[in-house]
Amino acid sequence: MQFIPVLVLMVLFFVMMFGIGFILNMLMKTTWFPCYLFVIVILPVVVYSLWDRSQMSLLSHLESFRVVDYLTGVAGLAGAVISGWSIQKLRRSGFKMF
Repeated sequence: MQFIPVLVLMVLFFVMMFGIGFILNMLMKTTWFPCYLFVIVILPVVVYSLWDRSQMSLLSHLESFRVVDYLTGVAGLAGAVISGWSIQKLRRSGFKMF
């Protein structure tokens, strides 16, 4: 595992989820919707779409993922959480458009 591509991938997923979460928060006026969307929709789609039920159990399928896969998922979730936190701070600061 090379360090630089993993770091770039983590930053990419963080920025992508932060941007999507920020835009969803501005449009829908909900603070934590991107976090719920990530956990409820994105994670099960990734896990269940790649799982071959005839060959392995769910636990062995989750063990087959590498550290890179988990790091990018955590970076995406962190981007969604930070977008909700930043929108909340902007609303408390008095910005009405957020």
